[in-house]
Amino acid sequence: MVLTVEAFIKQFETFAPETYAMEGDPSGLHFGRMDQEIHKILVTLDVRPEVVAEAVALGVDFIFAHHPPIFRPVKRLTEDNPQQAMYAQIIRSGIAVYAAHTNLDAAPGGMNDWLADLYEVDHTEVLTPHTTDESTGEAIGIGRIGDLKTPRSFADFAAFVKEQTGVKGLRTIVADANRPVRRVAILGGDGGSYFEDALAKGADTFITGDVYYHTAHDMIAAGLNVIDPGHHFESVVKDEMTKKLNKWQEEKQWQVEVVASALNTDPFTFI
Repeated sequence: MVLTVEAFIKQFETFAPETYAMEGDPSGLHFGRMDQEIHKILVTLDVRPEVVAEAVALGVDFIFAHHPPIFRPVKRLTEDNPQQAMYAQIIRSGIAVYAAHTNLDAAPGGMNDWLADLYEVDHTEVLTPHTTDESTGEAIGIGRIGDLKTPRSFADFAAFVKEQTGVKGLRTIVADANRPVRRVAILGGDGGSYFEDALAKGADTFITGDVYYHTAHDMIAAGLNVIDPGHHFESVVKDEMTKKLNKWQEEKQWQVEVVASALNTDPFTFI
């Protein structure tokens, strides 16, 4: 069957409805029309000018992104501004763009569960609930906390996280280098403000990105070990959503091709 934007959103929201998103989060359709046909999907973490150029080169007509391309209202649309020039290029190219942000973070089997699986954290529960699934009554929220499959030293676990994430460097915040890692909290993206929730649920180690300098001091004072692989560790979305979309493609017999972006949009490098 021919897939439309509306049909795609309807299917996606059986997994991660917009009602799972945190208040004020701009998840949803950012560019395009509901009746627009989809023939080729590009899955990406970020929508950046180079990603849009990749989409155009690949003949993509739909971009699925984790991070919303329009996070704050645009007051003017002038192509002297690189970000707004990108918006103009998306419109000119006829590409629809859908972003699933905190609804995908919170969804059972979504972003934070992918990260828990990646780092071998078992028996997980929601770290910070913010809503309830209307049909099941299940607590919905961002972050996960659970037990490491095999306890290991902090240094060993940090090296494991680095390897699994595929980064060239990561930051650690060490309150107690000799304490084994047993109970781990994970929050994709910028989760430093949730470290007290991790402590309250018994975490000895917290994995999240973009930890603020003064927050790191507070974490040490509170006795929490932290691993910060950077915000880009959410790039797990590219492989995981590509697999999920291909599964739906087979089940629903969508006439569509799905590809993961080959680009690394992490703005940071290590020297």
